[in-house]
Amino acid sequence: MKLTPVNKVEDITHEDFKQKYYDSMKPLVIKGLSKEWPAYNKWNWNYFKEVVGETNVAVYNNIKNDAYTPVNKADDRMRFGDYLNMVEKGPVGLRIFLFNIFQHAPQLVNDFIWPEHLMNGFVKRFPMLFVGGAGSVTHMHFDIDLSHIIHTQFAGRKRVLLFPNEEQFNLYRKPWEVMSFVDFENYSDKDKNKLQLESFPALGLARGYETILEHGETLFMPAGYWHHMEYLDSGFAMSLRAMQPSLSGKIHGAWNLFGMRTIDTFMKKTAPLWWYNYKKSKTFSMANNQLKEHLQYAISAD
Repeated sequence: MKLTPVNKVEDITHEDFKQKYYDSMKPLVIKGLSKEWPAYNKWNWNYFKEVVGETNVAVYNNIKNDAYTPVNKADDRMRFGDYLNMVEKGPVGLRIFLFNIFQHAPQLVNDFIWPEHLMNGFVKRFPMLFVGGAGSVTHMHFDIDLSHIIHTQFAGRKRVLLFPNEEQFNLYRKPWEVMSFVDFENYSDKDKNKLQLESFPALGLARGYETILEHGETLFMPAGYWHHMEYLDSGFAMSLRAMQPSLSGKIHGAWNLFGMRTIDTFMKKTAPLWWYNYKKSKTFSMANNQLKEHLQYAISAD
């Protein structure tokens, strides 16, 4: 893998953002976007326990989904306040994602400003909270609806690994899913990364980005970007979603949500092992084709 640091800026104009990042589909970290929001200083563990501590939430462990498990299936449920108490005490391999906290505490929408000076198309019904204990992991995937994402870190640090969507075959994408067969947990460990390359050789062709998000920093993640996130500290973040302006982008996202996912869930229920083995065979076939094309190009270049 070849990884490039994500560019970081304090602030950016609409013109520069559109030309250099939005139109060219490149990620960016904006350090100062959230500093004027009330949430920048107001949102903390105690505040969330006070306003939504009694809410029952789904929690997820670090285990990747398997042949029988639909994507995004919760591993347990508990009171949000109890979960936050666990997170505060120490490392917890549990996380919360896609939690629409604003349905339970609508007043929280007054604590941030939609960054419409950067782009349009925000889905204002669905700002989402993501919470994780130190050591919890969001495994490599891309967002199924193919939205652009504005992801702001409010507490703790998070290591983020990113790849453009077209790297899907080098990342061993599971057909009919948004997940990778590869486990990128602790990917920065050279010994473990070597083992991954031995099992998944096309990974060596992948070109992506990496960054560490600090408190208050905002990541622009273009539509369809693959991302893997590791909580270096217990923390939480908020994602704002914006639809792609093109009709084709909207249609593709809708197909993923209502077509592809429905078919995959049905097959996992009716023929889980056959479906898993078919997808694995297809995945490695596509990855091997990538390796062959790369080798042929290298030979012709010589």
